[in-house]
Amino acid sequence: MRSFFLLIFLFGSISAQSQAFLPKEIARWQKRAKKITITRDTWDIPHIYGKTDADVVFGLLYTQCEDDFARVEENYLDAIGRMAEVDGEKALYHDLRARLFMDTTHAIALYKKSPAWMKKLLDAFADGTNYYLYTHPNVKPRLLTRFQPWMPLMFSEGSIGGNISVVSTERIKAFYTNTKWSAEVPAFDKNEREPVGSNGFAIAPSKTASKKAMLLINPHTSFYFRSEVHLVSKKGLNAYGAVTWGQFFVYQGFNQNCGWMHTSGDADSMDEYLETVEKKDGVYQYKYGNEWRPVKTEKIALPYKSGNGIQYREFTIYRTHHGPVAGQLGDKWITIRMMDDPLNALAQSYLRTKAKDYASYRNVMKLNGNATNNTVYADRNGTIAYWHGNFIPKRNPKFDWSQPVDGSNPETDWKGFHEIDEIVQVKNPASGWIQNCNSTPFSVSGPSSPAISQYPTYMAPDAENYRGVNAVRVLSQKKVFTLDTLIAAANDPHLAGFDDLIPALVQAYKTVAAKSDDQPKPLAEAIELLSNWDNTYGTNSVPTTLAVYWGERIQRLARSQLKGDQRFDFLTFTDYVIKNTTPQDKVKMLSDAMDELTRDFGTWKTPWGEINRFQRLTGKITETFDDQKPSLPVGFTSATWGSLASFGARTYPGTKKRYGSVGNSFVAVVEFGDRVKARTVVNGGHSSNPASPHFNDQAALYSAGKFKDIWFYPEEIQQHVGKTYHPGE
Repeated sequence: MRSFFLLIFLFGSISAQSQAFLPKEIARWQKRAKKITITRDTWDIPHIYGKTDADVVFGLLYTQCEDDFARVEENYLDAIGRMAEVDGEKALYHDLRARLFMDTTHAIALYKKSPAWMKKLLDAFADGTNYYLYTHPNVKPRLLTRFQPWMPLMFSEGSIGGNISVVSTERIKAFYTNTKWSAEVPAFDKNEREPVGSNGFAIAPSKTASKKAMLLINPHTSFYFRSEVHLVSKKGLNAYGAVTWGQFFVYQGFNQNCGWMHTSGDADSMDEYLETVEKKDGVYQYKYGNEWRPVKTEKIALPYKSGNGIQYREFTIYRTHHGPVAGQLGDKWITIRMMDDPLNALAQSYLRTKAKDYASYRNVMKLNGNATNNTVYADRNGTIAYWHGNFIPKRNPKFDWSQPVDGSNPETDWKGFHEIDEIVQVKNPASGWIQNCNSTPFSVSGPSSPAISQYPTYMAPDAENYRGVNAVRVLSQKKVFTLDTLIAAANDPHLAGFDDLIPALVQAYKTVAAKSDDQPKPLAEAIELLSNWDNTYGTNSVPTTLAVYWGERIQRLARSQLKGDQRFDFLTFTDYVIKNTTPQDKVKMLSDAMDELTRDFGTWKTPWGEINRFQRLTGKITETFDDQKPSLPVGFTSATWGSLASFGARTYPGTKKRYGSVGNSFVAVVEFGDRVKARTVVNGGHSSNPASPHFNDQAALYSAGKFKDIWFYPEEIQQHVGKTYHPGE
């Protein structure tokens, strides 16, 4: 019962800490604020200067709160498992998931044992956020009225999200409420939802006009997930790029020496174990080899909002040496083992922003704290490189690690961790380029890619996807790159996903038409348009509209015919669609798509840009959309079809047009050398305030796939100053 009462005490103490700020700490914050200068350029991008890195972190969190306090708070409510206190009972199992893998007592302990340099950064994180709240009394947090320095250590890895987000809350709920769980069908996990992830390109000096290495940074996330910043200290920090709200390091970006782009990957960094559990003498035990071990149990109480008050739900949570119990399959309990090293993960995320070259960047990777990302790298010395994953446990290769393994068999335990030299990687490939689009590393550099036979299957189970196919095509064909042509490559409009689908549709129409002369004229006209289409998107393209509307329908039809144990990647699913839908099915789905377009837009000949739109109205975390209000046409499509520039759009209640909410977010191209040159764009604008001139000042650029010049050096910044101030002014 000790842990139960400890949790009640902790929540009580956290609440007590939300008291008014003390004069002593206010004076300390004010003194530090005078040492920090924030220069916002004419795009409103904050360039934050301080003597120490901690000064800069203080300024960074202050500006992040200025720009979007709601998202800063949201990310920490998520991470520390307190969403139910503001969203009610529906979020209770989201919080339980967080509590299974991390808790405040552990984070506080990690903070206390942090090295001095890290503790200074963590203190500055809390101080900068709290100083913002002190200087903005009109800002009313949903819950967190005081931020604590241990909060960034509540992540299982160094960034928001991480492995924990893929653990099913429904499965957790079923287990901890002793109810039946209808298992999700894994076959279409990646085909049911809009693909997210990222694209990263690195170009060697041998393939650039300037003879300098180049980097494309193109994360695909939910919109407004990160902000654009520039961090400069007198202690060697000079990093520019994208920062996740509430974090204090540049997640994807560059410094004067090198740049780093992370793409999500499937390098196996977590495992599920099937535990054999029995209750003996009133105590749960689990089998391990020839022995029975006690299951660790802990009583906790989680708070949740109910009406105008707070209630608590008690849980008894369980864990084995593999990890917490997070579900049940048949009579077996499911435990999950994943990376649990927040301190090294955070240290790695921060220290890489100060890397000077390939050797120093690689040295930071030895911390093995990056559990969910691949890395595309380039530097001023002309080196380009790629690492597939980072935190990869050693496993017995005789087991199928894509499935839960037998927890009672000691051979399924991890055998340590792979060293940096052992993971899939490439450095300065003869092809002169590197690409990764959340796809297999074995096509990362065309003919210069690593050999699949050299690595265990669990190390790189990633399949190819249509963005990867398109990236290889684009980079193989181009002999010389400039920043302009690198942008063009990043926006290449080819939709490789239709290269096989459209010919199959055209052939299906011929088959159906041969059996009946009574084919509607509009259908024949649509088939002719698609037959002559070059499979490239565009705002004025009617074939893009037809292809997307038909493609979605034919995929849904094929998906409904799948058996639960069938698994496909994007490319093999296309083959399944073609082979397992009849000619009549294919033609009918096109006819239905045309009917929908005619009903919604007056004609099936509606250009893609009239349907596919960018709109930003409120700046709220959950955006609203309205067909009657201004929006911009967007040519690029969902990543499903191989669009390198990704724009995941759909209809919303009351709309017929589609509005984007995920895909291209912060995008950058960088050229390294004696001086860094870079261009960037974000969706909408830097500010989340609709009244700000910077709320939508980049929307037209973003929608057209264009970029703005960024200012990295002091003399450049001084020529483009919007305003300069100290925190609190």
